[in-house]
Amino acid sequence: MKKETPRLKKIRNIGIAAHIDAGKTTVSERILYYTGKTYKIGEVHEGTATMDYLPQEQERGITITSAVTTCYWDGNEIQIIDTPGHVDFTIEVERSLRVLDGMIAVFCGVGGVEAQSETVWHQADRYRVPRIAFINKLDRIGADFFNVIDMMIEKFGTNPIPLQIPLGKEDGFFGITDLIKMKAIVWDEEDLGATYRYIEIPEAYINISMEYREKLLEKLSLIDDEFMELYLEGHEIEESVIHDTVRKAAISLKCVPVLCGAALRNKGIQPLLDGIIRYLPSPLDVPPVQGKNPETGELETRQVRSDEDLSALAFKVLMEEGRKLTYIRIYSGEIKVGDDVYNVNIGKKEKISRIYKIHANHKERVNEAKTGAIVGIVGLKETSTGHTLTKTRPILLESIDIYQPVISIAVEPRRNIDQDKLNQVLQRISEEDPTFILKTDENAYQTIVSGMGELHLDVVMRRIKEELGIDLQVGKPQVVYKETIEASASIEHTFEKTINNILCKGSVSLSVKPNGRGEGIVTVCHIAEEHPAFPYIAAIEEGIAESSNVGIIKGFPLTDIKVDIKDASFNNPDFARLTLKMSAYEGFRKACNDANPELLLPIMSLGITVPNEFLGEIIGDLNARKCQIANLSTKDKITVIQAYAPLTKMFGYSTDVRSLSQGRASFTMYFSHYDRVENG
Repeated sequence: MKKETPRLKKIRNIGIAAHIDAGKTTVSERILYYTGKTYKIGEVHEGTATMDYLPQEQERGITITSAVTTCYWDGNEIQIIDTPGHVDFTIEVERSLRVLDGMIAVFCGVGGVEAQSETVWHQADRYRVPRIAFINKLDRIGADFFNVIDMMIEKFGTNPIPLQIPLGKEDGFFGITDLIKMKAIVWDEEDLGATYRYIEIPEAYINISMEYREKLLEKLSLIDDEFMELYLEGHEIEESVIHDTVRKAAISLKCVPVLCGAALRNKGIQPLLDGIIRYLPSPLDVPPVQGKNPETGELETRQVRSDEDLSALAFKVLMEEGRKLTYIRIYSGEIKVGDDVYNVNIGKKEKISRIYKIHANHKERVNEAKTGAIVGIVGLKETSTGHTLTKTRPILLESIDIYQPVISIAVEPRRNIDQDKLNQVLQRISEEDPTFILKTDENAYQTIVSGMGELHLDVVMRRIKEELGIDLQVGKPQVVYKETIEASASIEHTFEKTINNILCKGSVSLSVKPNGRGEGIVTVCHIAEEHPAFPYIAAIEEGIAESSNVGIIKGFPLTDIKVDIKDASFNNPDFARLTLKMSAYEGFRKACNDANPELLLPIMSLGITVPNEFLGEIIGDLNARKCQIANLSTKDKITVIQAYAPLTKMFGYSTDVRSLSQGRASFTMYFSHYDRVENG
C-alpha cells in the first residue's frame, strides 16, 4: 500500500458542471490546451470543441453527453468529466457526480447562480462532493464577481471563500489578485494566455485586495482552531498553511474556494488547475466506499487499495461500432484484460475483453486499471448504468438516481423496411440513456418513446436520422401524466386458480391512502408483527410494485400512495408465491379504484431572463398559460422571472418567447413536481 499512496495522492477525479452557457466546455478546452492534451484550442462557437465531439453538440453549441478525458498538470493526473448544462440531460450530471471525488462549479459572471446551477449544486450536496467555484466571463458587460458571491450565499446557504478577486471590470478586465500570495497575475495575449506572470498589485486595487485577504483569513480562522491561534497571535501566516487549511475545509464541505477568470480570453485557467490539485480531494481523501452485502444486508467497507477486492460502479453505457463500451469508476482493487468480474445486481460473471483510457472521443488501450481510475470496458454484455462490479467479495454500491421522463412521442419509420433497424436502434439508445424509455402501444400498433424534454427527444431523433440514415415520422409531443388517489380505501382480496386440478388460493388484506406529493409509493408490511417467519412478503410487495406501473384512469404509473399490508394467507405452499403476488396485484388495483383516482400533471420550474421593455408581454403570456409566478427580481434593465408552469401549456414556448421579446429573452425549464390537473 505504501508504494501506491504516492500514485493515489496524485489523482484527481473531477467534474465540470454548470448552468447552460456558463462557459464550462470553454473552461474544459482551455484546461486541455494548457495541460498539453490538445495542440489547438477548440471553440464552442466555432463548433471545434474537443469535449463536444458529437455532431449535434458542435452544431448546437451545447454539451449533450458527459465526455471523459485524462490530462496531466504538475505531475498529477486529472480525470475530467465535462457534463451538460441543459436540464434535459440531467441524468448525465447525476451519474457523473456519483463517481467523482470533486467538482468545479462554473458560474457566469453576468447570470450568476441560475436555475440549472442550483440543480447541479443540490445534486453535488446529495453525493457530498467537495467543490471549488470558478466565476467565468468577467470580461462581459454586466459581469459582477461580488454579486455572484452574494448569490451563492443567498441561494445555496454555502460558505464561499474568494481566493482571488478580479482586476478591472467588463471590457477592462485584465487579470486577478491572488489573495494568498498578495500578488497580481496577468496573462500574455500573444501566446493565447500560455504565459502568465506575477506582478505587484496595482495601486488602485491594493485596498480592496487587503480587505478581501483579511476576510479570507478571518473566515479560515472560524473553520480551523489551529489557524485561529496563528491569526489571533498576529503572526505572518505562511502560504502553505493557508493552502492546507483551505484544502481541509473544502474537502470537509465547510467552505467553497472561489477562483475567477475569463476562459474565452484565456485568463484564469492555470491558477484554476493549481486549485484543482491543491484543494480538491484525491481518492485517499474521501471516505472508503461502502456497500451492502447482498446476502446479509449488512454495510461493508472497501479500502482504497489495489490489493483490496474489486469494487467498481458502471456509470455510463455507450454503443460504439456495434460494441458496448461501459464506463466504470474503480473504488478499490484492480482489473486486467481477461479478468472475470461479478455483476452483483444481476448475479452474473462477465469477462473483460478490453480496457480503454478515454480522451473525449479518442480511446487508448491499456492492459490494466487500478484503484481510482475511470476507464471504458468492452466485454460487459449485460452490465447497465448503476451496476456494481466485484470479484470475490460481493457488495452492492449505492446506485444512481434515475429521473422519470415527462414527455412522450410516437415514432415510426417512413419506410416499413426500416422498422426492425429502428427497433434495434431505439433499444440500444434506451440501454445507453436510462431516461429514454421505449414501449410499444399494442392497441395503436405504435412505438412510444419518452424523455426529459423536447430537446432531449429532438436530439435522439436527429441522431437516428443523421447517424443511421433512418427517415422518421414523429408524432406530436404528449405529456407523461401520473395517477394517484385522493381518498383512503381498504380491501381483502382473494385470488383463486386451479393448478393440476387443485384449487390454489391466496388472500391479501391491505389499505391505501394518499402519500405526500413526490413521496412515491411506500409499502409498510405489518404481517411480520404477528408472523415473523412469513416467507412471502417479497412476493406481495412485488405484486403491488408491478400493479402500480399501470394506473386506473388512463394507464399512467401510480404514485404518492401509502400501502399498509395487514394480513395474508394461502392454502397451498407450492403455489403461495404466485397466488399471493396476484392477489396483491389485483387487490391494490381495486383498492385504488375505490379511493377516488385522479390524474397528476408535470409542473415545470421556469426561469426567464427578459429585458424590462418586454416584461408586460412575457407576464401576460405566462398568465394565459396558467403559470404561477413565484418571484420577480430586477437588476438594471433586466428582470428574472421564476414561475411554475404546467407542461401541457409549454410546447413550442422557445419559439413564442423569442417572438414576444424580439429574440432577446432567454429561459430555462426543468421538471419540478407533479400536481393535480386542476391545479396545473
